[in-house]
Amino acid sequence: MNIQIFGTSKCFDTKKAQRYFKERGIKFQMIDLKEKEMSRGEFENVARALGGWEQLVNPAAKDKQTLALLDALVDWQKEDKLFENQQLFKTPIVRNGKKATVGYQPEIWKTWE
Repeated sequence: MNIQIFGTSKCFDTKKAQRYFKERGIKFQMIDLKEKEMSRGEFENVARALGGWEQLVNPAAKDKQTLALLDALVDWQKEDKLFENQQLFKTPIVRNGKKATVGYQPEIWKTWE
């Protein structure tokens, strides 16, 4: 397994995801989205694994202005705007090769083991 956890150090669900993998002795790489954004390739691979970039949007994100702008854009502009504003991501984003989840999803992660 090659686990990557994208999230922030202040996110409770990100901490729970880290604890889940730590308790099972599964190595993972933590990427803090406040320090290093997801690359375009990572973004596209995760979006594909989730069935679309829409799954990445956190409707409860603090940046309400950018969230409203995202809603107002035409479809072909929305993906680029989300990529540019990764603070709108729902976290944690957990990636294992070509598989990915958003949020705390231990029932899916245990099928990866």
